[in-house]
Amino acid sequence: MVVPNSGRIEVGDTLRPTARALNGRGDSTAAVIVWSALDTTIQVVDSNAGTSVGRIVGTGRLQARVGNLRSNPVAITILARLDSITPGGPVRDTITVSASDSLSDSLKVQAFGPTGSTAGRRIVLSVTFPLGATNLTLVPRDTVLTNGSGVAVFQLRLTGAPLPDSALVAATARHADGTVVPGSPVTFVVEFRP
Repeated sequence: MVVPNSGRIEVGDTLRPTARALNGRGDSTAAVIVWSALDTTIQVVDSNAGTSVGRIVGTGRLQARVGNLRSNPVAITILARLDSITPGGPVRDTITVSASDSLSDSLKVQAFGPTGSTAGRRIVLSVTFPLGATNLTLVPRDTVLTNGSGVAVFQLRLTGAPLPDSALVAATARHADGTVVPGSPVTFVVEFRP
């Protein structure tokens, strides 16, 4: 059984898993596969196609069946739908570079949803200017997760020369289906002063 998006969907989103039946030699065989949900967090709306919809936030399990033969259940994570992201504080920071290793103040992104927690949502970060700068890194890394309040926190680190006058960092959130969450990207400006 294969589920798209690593088995992550948002409330109200549709999931279309795939499966194939194998014979005793491990070869594919023609068979009618029937899908079922083992939890109330997800609803199978087409048992032959496996089309399922996330009902409520939580973890659900899907199972494929051919006759009396059942697959192992596959966990599906149903997330709260994100409405938007915005800056969670100032979008500008100035670093006075006094050492070869300098760190910006905390930069924050706030995620919003209509219901349920927006915790654990991925915010993807990228330095968009200056391009190819090898002395700029994102801390803790280029992907951060929102906390229990829906806030993702990160910093920009400058190590060594050359000293840019500024850097731009873009923070982007995507829905489980890959579409961009409104408000993305949030752009942060970090200025460097000697």
